[in-house]
Amino acid sequence: MRRRSVLLAAGATAAASVSTSPARASAAPVPLVIGHRGAAGWRPEHTAASYRHAVETGADWIEPDLVATRDHHLVVRHENEISATTDVARRPAFAGRRTTKTVDGRTVTGWFTEDFTLAELKTLRAVERLPLVRNRNTVLDGHQQVLTFQEVVDLARRLSRRHGRTVTVFPETKHPTYFRSLGLPLEPVLAAAVRRNRLGPRECVIQSFEPSSLLRLAAEGLRVPLWQALGTTGGPYGHPRTYQEMTTPAGLRAIAAYARWIGPDKASLVPPSTLVADAHEAGLKVGAYTFRAENRYLPAELRRGTDPDAFGDALAEYARHFALGVDAVVTDFPDLAVFARDARPGTRDARPETRG
Repeated sequence: MRRRSVLLAAGATAAASVSTSPARASAAPVPLVIGHRGAAGWRPEHTAASYRHAVETGADWIEPDLVATRDHHLVVRHENEISATTDVARRPAFAGRRTTKTVDGRTVTGWFTEDFTLAELKTLRAVERLPLVRNRNTVLDGHQQVLTFQEVVDLARRLSRRHGRTVTVFPETKHPTYFRSLGLPLEPVLAAAVRRNRLGPRECVIQSFEPSSLLRLAAEGLRVPLWQALGTTGGPYGHPRTYQEMTTPAGLRAIAAYARWIGPDKASLVPPSTLVADAHEAGLKVGAYTFRAENRYLPAELRRGTDPDAFGDALAEYARHFALGVDAVVTDFPDLAVFARDARPGTRDARPETRG
């Protein structure tokens, strides 16, 4: 209990250290567009090509998911199991690394980043995770390396200089309790990278589904905002409260003690839900996830035709959520989100305040 109290106190201090922009508070905010794993709708996710395309088409933030290698480097992959996102299964030299593990209570079979050194992972190449849905992206299979978090930070800074605006990195700690159990904690390595790169609140916002991970990062004393991601069922791994309990007014006030943002599933915000208003009342910003253009990911009334992989009326879904007052959208198609945002009356050519 003593450890938890210290973490909560540190979280409250970290949350209080990030001031609200007066200009943004007094004017109608322009929602941020966050490139989900880059521009995953147009390029294989978590690749340099994906991040570049996201920024070139207007994304304000880019999101790298972070997992650990055997030698405790942070690399950028959707999961620590990498058979769906790299060509590891086609590498005879690594055939013996295939194994079955229990990750956050789930049995998973495949190849895992924690069984590879960084040098070994660098010999692999990225592939499209959803080849049947996004066959167009498979043309780039085998042409992109697995990136480190440091490489994403360096890329974001190069893109910031090129485009004359700050590109914020938005890392997520994936399976942090699991990695901690292996002696490969994500938080101290991430905190060290934030300090080493002198990342401030305009350049970095850190997210996790696990409050314990965010509380540990808050205890590091970093001056970057934290984002509590929220699932749709159950609760965060190892956390006593469900996601439903976390989105009550009392639960939101508890989150506001250590975080600046919540990230709920987009469907959970549609009326009669009052989550956007409740979060704003608690002093939290709201970033909805994950917006995609294919029919299979859209509400039934916004689908077009019968092909699940054809594009539906994605612009209408963005418009719906912008009207609800969300502060950000997390999207596989940043270009479409920017188009929808700029099509709103009075917002054309406006740039959002990128401070977390």
